Amino acid sequence: MNVTKADAGVLFTLFSLGSMAGAIAGGKYASRFDYLFLLSVLIVVNAVTLVFMSLVTHWYLMLVYAGIIGIVAATIITIGHTLIARLYEEKRFKMMGIMDFMFSFGALSASFYVTGLYLLSENWRLPLQVMAGIMFLLSAYTLACAVRSSKSVSGDVATERKTLSFKVVLRQPVFLFMAVLTFGYGAIEFGNANWFVTYAQTGLGYTGEQARNLLACFTGGMVISRLVYTYFLRFVTVHHLIMVLATGTLLGTLSIKLFTDLYLLGLGNFILGFSLGALFPLVLSSAMNIDSDNGPVLSGVSIVANSMGVQIASFSTGVWANSATINVAFWVIPMAGLVLWLSSIGFAYKMKAAR
Repeated sequence: MNVTKADAGVLFTLFSLGSMAGAIAGGKYASRFDYLFLLSVLIVVNAVTLVFMSLVTHWYLMLVYAGIIGIVAATIITIGHTLIARLYEEKRFKMMGIMDFMFSFGALSASFYVTGLYLLSENWRLPLQVMAGIMFLLSAYTLACAVRSSKSVSGDVATERKTLSFKVVLRQPVFLFMAVLTFGYGAIEFGNANWFVTYAQTGLGYTGEQARNLLACFTGGMVISRLVYTYFLRFVTVHHLIMVLATGTLLGTLSIKLFTDLYLLGLGNFILGFSLGALFPLVLSSAMNIDSDNGPVLSGVSIVANSMGVQIASFSTGVWANSATINVAFWVIPMAGLVLWLSSIGFAYKMKAAR
């Protein structure tokens, strides 16, 4: 199946829009059901959709399935965030970081997964079919866990079986700051991931391999950060750590734009990744500490804001680069860093007052 760059862009956009719809639906309605049973059903839907994707011969059907997977995947994430927040109340920060680490690890492993299967057969359908099989097994295991459970793992059924409201959450300034913060987070993470290699090659003159290695410093920093950030909570409070990481993120965005030396760029990317990586689980866990009953909504708000940041940063950089140069357009990343830093101040202050 021949795919142009425009087609790939449309595919990513529909997946992102589906993620936003899924985050809204999951945040609002997931609490009406038992989480494990619903999770099992959603995994099956994802697996079936992957099977259909592997069988298509028309590109437009692939776009439809990408939107469906985006909806289902975002709903699964909201359930995952909520389950972790409820099951590991005393270890909420650590477990949320591990969940996001697994998310990053999956993204890093995807290329190796596809490459490994291509050694068996150079067929783009095979990775989708194998993943569908894995998800069917995962769904069966999740269903078995749900059946064995004598009651919902998410707590009081009377409290859970209801539709939640986004308005109730968004009326609180602390959660508005959280939304803006996660917007900046998405803009920085995917804006840098999507455009840094182009910036380093076209704007700074580095080779493709050098540019990819520099971006790997960013990705590696994010992965490490999500595993170790809870260690620092032994020495500083949560709101202080948020401010330290937000400041490191702002400095990192400025470093990768202002520095041109190879090693300084690598250091700047690592600082950016290490500072940014822990912010999402740290902020979301802090928000759930304030209002755990609205956990699905808080997760939904963060995913929607994150997806909006991804789209705006990616497209604005591309449009700006077409009218100017990538060197100029890459200022979108430091601008997003400033938005994140300012919103972090507001979130940390309001979080401290709320607690």
